[in-house]
Amino acid sequence: MYVGLKLLHVVFAIVAVGFNLTYGILLARAGREPEHLGHVLRTVKFLDDRFANPAYGLLLLTGIGMTFAPNGPPITTFWIMAALVLFALLVFMGVFLYAPTLRRQIAALEADGMNSPEYQRLARRSAIVGGSFSVPLLLVLYLMVFKPVL
Repeated sequence: MYVGLKLLHVVFAIVAVGFNLTYGILLARAGREPEHLGHVLRTVKFLDDRFANPAYGLLLLTGIGMTFAPNGPPITTFWIMAALVLFALLVFMGVFLYAPTLRRQIAALEADGMNSPEYQRLARRSAIVGGSFSVPLLLVLYLMVFKPVL
């Protein structure tokens, strides 16, 4: 059971992180082809809502499931607890910072265009918030791969 959950856990991590990594690439390309910007922003929202976020949820469930599986590490293990705290931070950032900013960015683009001050402000905020995910996410990946002991 543990090995099966671990396989699913790794697959969900690849899907979640992989989709998230594409957002910056898509948005950078759309910045050079502004006629596609609205489509790209809506695509990023679609990918986030339908693939990345569900994969993160399943990642959490399979991770917790492994701690209850025979031969699984206890949930109180340092690297698991630290990763869960960082995961909670990422969820908070996604729900309360990134998702609302992306929704408002799409609305501002549709209402006033990409050159409007509101859209430009939201695009900068989106880039900062999106980029700020990298540090806690890399720390979670480090904890999961290297399993440091304190």
